[in-house]
Amino acid sequence: MTEIKLTRKDFASDQTVRWCPGCGDYAILAQMQKVMPELGIPKEKFVIISGIGCSSRFPYYMNTYGIHSIHGRAPTLATGLKIANPDLSVWVITGDGDGLSIGGNHLLHAMRRNVDLNIILFNNKIYGLTKGQYSPTSQQGKVTKSSPMGSLESPLNPLSIAIAAEATFVARTIDTNIKHMADVFRRAAEHKGVSFVEIYQNCIIFNDKAWEYTKDTNTRDDSTLVLEHGKPMIFGKNNDKGIRIKGLDPEVVSLDEVSEDELLIHNEQATASQPYFLSRMRHPMFPEPIGVFRDIDRPIYEDGVLSQVDEAVRTKGKGDLSALYRGNDTWEVLPEVDQRLEEQQAEIEKHIIGPGEINEEYTGVVSPQPSLFTDTLADLNPKKPLVASVDISVLKAIEILKSRNAGFMALADADGKMVGIFTEGDVFSKVACQFENLDELPVKEFMTTDVITLTPDSTIAEALHLMAQHRFRHISMVEDGKPCGIISFRAIVRYLEGSFTVSE
Repeated sequence: MTEIKLTRKDFASDQTVRWCPGCGDYAILAQMQKVMPELGIPKEKFVIISGIGCSSRFPYYMNTYGIHSIHGRAPTLATGLKIANPDLSVWVITGDGDGLSIGGNHLLHAMRRNVDLNIILFNNKIYGLTKGQYSPTSQQGKVTKSSPMGSLESPLNPLSIAIAAEATFVARTIDTNIKHMADVFRRAAEHKGVSFVEIYQNCIIFNDKAWEYTKDTNTRDDSTLVLEHGKPMIFGKNNDKGIRIKGLDPEVVSLDEVSEDELLIHNEQATASQPYFLSRMRHPMFPEPIGVFRDIDRPIYEDGVLSQVDEAVRTKGKGDLSALYRGNDTWEVLPEVDQRLEEQQAEIEKHIIGPGEINEEYTGVVSPQPSLFTDTLADLNPKKPLVASVDISVLKAIEILKSRNAGFMALADADGKMVGIFTEGDVFSKVACQFENLDELPVKEFMTTDVITLTPDSTIAEALHLMAQHRFRHISMVEDGKPCGIISFRAIVRYLEGSFTVSE
């Protein structure tokens, strides 16, 4: 077999890239497409998973498998996918808003579990896709559409969070430093376990030049510190500055005053203290480190999960879902329970004057030759309405509606005359969230009294006209002032069903 050599073109999709001209995302995409063919992994084993945001359009532009998921949930999908198929190379693409706001919890746990994922966080310190609101990484005092008087919140530090969550690979790079970015991507891909990479990325529209001090040729050498494992921390335009430890804190020193022997040596395998204080170094007091902060080995989450599954099968045998359903954690509804339900139902029935036949939405009998203008409501064979006394309580009325799965009931006085109706709408608009002791409040105070009714000899056309005019689904029928039936729109439709045929 001949090995197929992949190129950048193999990873570029046929989709038009839709980011703002000048966006830093273009450079990140280009380097990702450049690095992936160099990793020696078959293209079909790559998966890009993103959440919501400008960065999260990434899966469309990579000719790999991909999932454009929901806001902040990319790490959860990626975790499940990696457990289901550990051979995949799974890359999570997220932003400072998507990953650190609604997705912060999911991101945190993916890192502490050490799932073998490559998490790339684009940090432009703003919400770009939603047009310029301040984000979890925006600096305090940032004036945006959602903080017109300046943000009051302290910004989150993505790398500090990653280190605190015990991520086993933590790095930072810059969208304009393409060689450095490609090197970091390679290192992240080679690492077994979770890799977290923060990229300083420019949003040219809503937060332009947020990272300019790390990019401008006049300031970048004094504003950034390139981390190299086993080497002293030296920076500056003339490599004339360094970092040493004074007490427990880092300190910037001049190499004209101290020797290199006094400088701090970068150690990617150091305990959490060194990478953590490096993550806290911020411009302008310190140069901001870029490169690999931490690269350590720890057991991989999916290996542990699959090992436990194998052990469970070995010691307990293959699972039986049917047996699980019928296991000890089930219960039986005893006869005395049924008896209590019957007693409750009997109590409700005592308050119902007319039983009502409502389970089928008051459907009628289909007429062979229906006519809207001559057929009457009596021809629909209307069902008897649900009728109760106007003197019952609100609680009892609600119980009756619930027990009969009804949308409304007719309320009658002592003479059986209809005085109003009580509906689902009345429950929501007049009763809900307003009163306690509903068993003491009479339903007549909450019923609808101005009720439009028809008589059995009214035509179907009249009923349809009123339904259309008032947006009714049902109309009550009365005879001698007493409720005698209920007509639903569905009953009329079924009555007319099949009466209109298309001629040849």
